[in-house]
Amino acid sequence: MFKTACQEQLLPGDTLQQKWEFAQDAGYDAIELRGKGGFHFRDRLPELRKAQADGVVMPTVCVEMLHFFGAFDADLRRDAVAQMKSQLSVIAELGGLGAQTPASYGMFSRRLPPFEPPRDEDEDREVLLAGLAELGEHARAEGVTLFLEPLNRYEDHMVNRLEQAADLIRTVGLDSVRIGIDSYHMNIEETDPAAAILAVAPLIGHAQVSDSNRFQPGAGHLDWPAWLGALDAAGYDGHLAAECRLTGDPVDAVRSVPAFLHRAAG
Repeated sequence: MFKTACQEQLLPGDTLQQKWEFAQDAGYDAIELRGKGGFHFRDRLPELRKAQADGVVMPTVCVEMLHFFGAFDADLRRDAVAQMKSQLSVIAELGGLGAQTPASYGMFSRRLPPFEPPRDEDEDREVLLAGLAELGEHARAEGVTLFLEPLNRYEDHMVNRLEQAADLIRTVGLDSVRIGIDSYHMNIEETDPAAAILAVAPLIGHAQVSDSNRFQPGAGHLDWPAWLGALDAAGYDGHLAAECRLTGDPVDAVRSVPAFLHRAAG
């Protein structure tokens, strides 16, 4: 039986304690936090410590920043690395598992004009490996994991498929760096999502879920039995964290996710 989590912004309630009360009633096992830039996540530590003391389960954080460690600008890269190190330290202090980030988001797409980015593929790779190594060493020192998330081709030009993330992670060679898979992006990029999961099974560290249209699982056409079956066969024992938009009544939609996933998993 998979464990489920829900990102905090989707849950009704004004406090994490109120959100956790709803989440538990809906069948979730945890809340996934969102880490905004500007060291906002670090500044939330008093709130997060109080929530932890009150029993709120918060194993992971997903970044919500304007730039990432694969940015074209060196100053932005340095800032993104500093932000990610801080988020890894905070989630470690909370006794969590790790933080999920893409290499970039909305920075460039080869599918849209001008089609050719200002940095070639070798330079991209050099930047990504340097960032993953620095963040991976920090994660290792903190006892947590950095989850690298491949995004679809319209949102990132560098890491779109699981095999690309796996190649970078194997090159870095740190157990503290793993793949954070996302069902929505996989639906766009992977020819066979189930096979893609099995091909990199030992490197999968975290999983986020939404349907083919980015709405809650069950609202699109993704083959959930195949996707979940592959994840189960891969030996994944982490959370399925809902990162999605909501269609229909938002409370009913977010409440529907754990039951749907458990049914789809058989």
